[in-house]
Amino acid sequence: MNLRRRKRIESEVNTHSLNDIMFFLLLFFLITSTMVNPNVIPINLPKAQGERAIVNKNVTVTIDENNEFFVNKKPTDSENLKTAIEEEKKLIGQEEVVILVNADEDVPVKKVALIMQYGKELNLKVLLAVKGESNKK
Repeated sequence: MNLRRRKRIESEVNTHSLNDIMFFLLLFFLITSTMVNPNVIPINLPKAQGERAIVNKNVTVTIDENNEFFVNKKPTDSENLKTAIEEEKKLIGQEEVVILVNADEDVPVKKVALIMQYGKELNLKVLLAVKGESNKK
């Protein structure tokens, strides 16, 4: 009687190439996520604490570091700013339109006050966009 033990065949799955694939997928998603930016005009927002405001329809006025005005990403100058805001308000077609101000942190307050004045004249609410900070310490 032959009592030899049979050698067990062990199966293996080679996963070395999966590391490369996962690395390339991670790299792809990191690179593409930096490209998707809703703010085309780069600005540094000031920091503030408080609740976030949710606005459905708004007119976005951006002031970049060169003190240039943009109304919904369209460049305009300070003389035509009020008419540009009025035109955008008419395009939205709602009564409760809000002016959302994206101003660089180095922009003079005088420029933001001008937008606030136009908002009051046009009977619109004005919100200032800031970076959020957590209240936890």
